Amino acid sequence: MKILLLHTDYIEYEAKEKAIDGADEIDIKKDRLDEALAVFVAVEKDDEDVINETVKNASNEIEEVARNLGVDKIMLYPYAHLSSNLSGPDAAKEALKKLKERLSKRFTVKSSPFGWYKAFKLSCKGHPLAELSREIKGAGEEEEEKKKIVSSWFILTPEGELIEAEKFDFRKHEELEKFYRYEAFGSRKSEREPAHIKLMKDLELVDYEPGSDPGNMRWYPKGKLVKKLLERKVEEMCLSAGAMEVETPIMYDTQHPALSKYLKKFPARQYRVKGDKGKELFLRFAACFGQYLMASDMTISYKNLPIRIFELAKSFRKEQHGELSGIKRLRAFTMPDMHTLCMDKEQALEEFKKQFMLSMEWVKLVGLEGEVAIRFVKSFFEENREFAAEIAKEVGKPILVEMWNERYFYFITKFEFNMNDSVGKSFALSTVQIDVENPESFNITYIDEKGNRKYPLLLHASISGGIDRCVCALLEKEAKKMRRGEKGMLPFWLSPTQVRIIPVSDEFVDECIALSQKINARVDIDDRDASVSKKIREAEKEWVPIIIVYGEKERSGTFRPRCRFDCREELSLEELNDMIAEKMKDLPYQPLSLPKLLSRRPSFH
Repeated sequence: MKILLLHTDYIEYEAKEKAIDGADEIDIKKDRLDEALAVFVAVEKDDEDVINETVKNASNEIEEVARNLGVDKIMLYPYAHLSSNLSGPDAAKEALKKLKERLSKRFTVKSSPFGWYKAFKLSCKGHPLAELSREIKGAGEEEEEKKKIVSSWFILTPEGELIEAEKFDFRKHEELEKFYRYEAFGSRKSEREPAHIKLMKDLELVDYEPGSDPGNMRWYPKGKLVKKLLERKVEEMCLSAGAMEVETPIMYDTQHPALSKYLKKFPARQYRVKGDKGKELFLRFAACFGQYLMASDMTISYKNLPIRIFELAKSFRKEQHGELSGIKRLRAFTMPDMHTLCMDKEQALEEFKKQFMLSMEWVKLVGLEGEVAIRFVKSFFEENREFAAEIAKEVGKPILVEMWNERYFYFITKFEFNMNDSVGKSFALSTVQIDVENPESFNITYIDEKGNRKYPLLLHASISGGIDRCVCALLEKEAKKMRRGEKGMLPFWLSPTQVRIIPVSDEFVDECIALSQKINARVDIDDRDASVSKKIREAEKEWVPIIIVYGEKERSGTFRPRCRFDCREELSLEELNDMIAEKMKDLPYQPLSLPKLLSRRPSFH
C-alpha cells in the first residue's frame, strides 16, 4: 500500500461518474473537510494476502502523523495513480473500508467514493511535515522473521572491554552518547532545519532545484569544484588500493531473476522507469547491481583473489519526503562503491582492516569529526573478538557496537563512520561490510585450487560514503565551530577561493592580476567598486583562507596576509607559495570555473 499524506487547510471533492464496474454506490456526491489530514491511498497486489496486517500498519502510521500535526479529521481518498501494481477492486474496497473503521475510533473520518472519476480541490499547508509519503507493508513471512531479530547495544573500549551501553560512563564522551541515543531510539524525520542548509546557500555551493524531484540538487561552480575534488581524491585512493575501475548502467530490469529478489527487500527506494515493449526498469540505488552482474560473468581463479571492483557512481533512492534534508539525505547522490571478492574469512578480515584503515585515512584527510560504529551478528563477534578489539584500538577511543542475535541482513559485520549534526541526528559516511548472501544470489563464483567452484565472500566498501554527504558533514562541523565563536573554513585544498587579493584602488588592479599568476593556488581579485573594509568582510563571509590587501607597500614584494589559520605576519611570494605547497601536498588541484575578477561574476543567491 502506498499513501500520500497532506496537511490541508481544506480538501473537497465532487464525484462525476463511475470509472469501473463495482464502484461504490453513493448518496453524497460532494463533501469537504477543513483543517484535515488528506490521505491518498493506493492498495497494491502485494497487500491482497495480508490486508489486515497492511491496514493495521497503515492505520498506525496515519495516526502517528495525525497526532504530530495535531489534527482530528481525516479524509481518505482512493488514488490509483500512486502505484502501477494495483490490487483488484474487491481487495482495495475491503482495505479502504477496514482502514476507515480503524481510524474512525479516534478521528472524524470521511472517504471519497471508490471507483469514480472525481474532481477535487485542496489547500496544502507549507510547513516541513505538510507533505509526506509512506510505503506500507503487511507482516509477511519476511517481516515476521525480522521481528525475531534482537539488537543489543554495547560500547567497545580501545582496551578491548565490551560494556553494555546503558552501563557505560559517557561523561567524557558526549558525542558518542548522542550517537548511541539516536541509533537506538531516534527517528530519521527532522522537524528542524540542519545548519548546513543555510551555509550551503550562503556560500553559493548548492541549492534546491524546484524544477526537479525533491532531493535532486543544483550544484553551483564553487560547490561543483568541492565535490569534484573530493571525488578525485577518493577515486585516487581506491585505485591506489588495487581496485579496478569500471562503469555500469544506472537502470536495470525489475524482472531480472537475480535482481527481482533483491528489489523486494528495498521497495521504498526505487524510481521506476518504463522501457521498450512494456519492460519496467528501476534506477539503481547503489552501484552494487552492475558490479554483481559483471562479477557473475567473470572467470575467476583463487589465484586472482582478492579482486576489487570500483565505480564512482551516481545513484538514486526515493527516500521518504519527510526524511529529505538538504544534502544530508538525498534522492540523487554520488558515492564511490567498491566491491571486493575474497577467498575465505581470513582474506576477508584482512581486506576489511585495510579498507577500514583507508576510510579512517579519508576521515583524517578531510578533517571530519565523528563516531565509529561496528555492527555484528553475535556468533561472528564471538568468533572474532580479537578482530573487533583491533578495530577499537585503531580508532583510539570508545566505539558503538550493535549486536544482532541472528543474521537478518546480507552482512555479518559492518563498520561505519558517523557524524552528529546540528539538530540531533546522526548520519553515516564511510562503511565496510562483509556480505555472505549476494555471491550466491547472483551466482558469483571462483575456482579453488582443487578445481571446485565456490562462492567468495564479498566486501562492500564506500571509503568516503556519499560525496554530497561529505560536503554536508564539513558544513555541519564548521557550524558547530561557529557556534563556539570560531571561524568557519573548508579545508584549504577544498576552498573554492584559496587566496583573494584586494587592491586598495583601481590603480593596482593590473598588478594584482600579474601577482595572481605567480601564486600557485586558486586566486581571485576583488576589483569591485567598494571599500577595502567591505571587501575584507565579504571575503571573511566566504571563508577565504588567505586574504591579501595590495597597495603601495606590497609593491616591495612583502605581503601581510589575513589567514584563517596560523601563519606568519609577513611573507614573500616565495614563502607564500611554500606555505601553499605544504598545504596542498599529495592533494588534487582544480581551477575554479568562475571569472578571476569578482566584478565579472554573477551572483547565485
